[in-house]
Amino acid sequence: MATIPRIRPVALAPAPAPLPLPSLRHIGPNWYATVMGTAVVASAGAALPVHVPGLRGACVAVWLLSAVLLAGVLVARAGHWVFHRDQARAHLLDPAVAPFYGCLSMALLAVGAGTAAVGRDVIGHPAAVATGAVLFTAGTVSGLVVAVAVPYLMVVRHRPAPGTASPVWLLPLVAPMVSAAVGPLLVPELPPGQWREALLLACYAMFGLSLLATLAVVPLILGRLIHHGPLPLALTPALFLVLGPLGQSTTAVNQLADVAPDAIRTPYASAFGAFAVVYGVPVMGFALLWLALSVAMVVRAARRGMPFTMTWWGFTFPVGTCVTGAAGLARHTGLTALTWLAVALYALLVTAWAVAGARTLRGVIGGTLLAPPRPPCPVAGAAT
Repeated sequence: MATIPRIRPVALAPAPAPLPLPSLRHIGPNWYATVMGTAVVASAGAALPVHVPGLRGACVAVWLLSAVLLAGVLVARAGHWVFHRDQARAHLLDPAVAPFYGCLSMALLAVGAGTAAVGRDVIGHPAAVATGAVLFTAGTVSGLVVAVAVPYLMVVRHRPAPGTASPVWLLPLVAPMVSAAVGPLLVPELPPGQWREALLLACYAMFGLSLLATLAVVPLILGRLIHHGPLPLALTPALFLVLGPLGQSTTAVNQLADVAPDAIRTPYASAFGAFAVVYGVPVMGFALLWLALSVAMVVRAARRGMPFTMTWWGFTFPVGTCVTGAAGLARHTGLTALTWLAVALYALLVTAWAVAGARTLRGVIGGTLLAPPRPPCPVAGAAT
């Protein structure tokens, strides 16, 4: 009897594994700094008191990029809260991470400022005003909430040790100052009378809120540097964050002085114009002092192997606020020296943005910026 040959099953090739999606677990609120640093390149370029061929078009392109980045980071952060709520709560309770929640407000406001400055070239004036108003409202409300919530957490939950003051502490306090600088762009769009005056004075109130809080924190940061030495290498770029309230407050008083004559009575309008120069010039002088100190500290850290981290985005937005501040002073004083100061600072801003952006893109593609933080290396000779 013939035997029937056994048919061996043919092994099928395994299905290709799906491409791994980037993890959202370690995308913290500091990622909004990429939006801030990109948007300020557009708004600062539009504020320069000089005409550079092609600059306007480049600023429009950068503004579009910042809008795309804002949408992307908002979606990523929403996914972070939905799928990794434990990590999100841990961020709020971490004194090193919680202050970065101020970056959400400033990202919204920075894109809103860019929309009002150059976005109207693409979407038209009415749409630009409407978009700017929505972003301004959302950024202002979230900024005021964070300006209260983060200091509250630091008092009742974080309890940072003495000598641990960090420039990062300024982030939730600077957000209302950004609102004070962006609000004047919307003042002329309101009906004359009470509406304009109310927004103008609300911006001055947020200016004072942020300024007085900043004046309480900056001495702590300087004292920490003097008594405890330089910051850790990876955190050294955060020294540039101190420039944020300095440049942004100078920008705010100059922007408010521009719109004051059509929003408030003459005696106060002229006083606001004088205040813009009387306040702005000394503060810009201190900003240049801090810039020189920060550059020296960064050079020192770079020689010792300062690694790339997301703190490098601290080189962008704070410098951008100094650009707009210097441009505002040049506009109100007519000094050519301030014009060239704004141009020089803008060149520094663009260079820093290009470097930080390229390194961030490389880190995202390589996965290093989305990976969990490495545990501290064990000390040699420690007991096991």
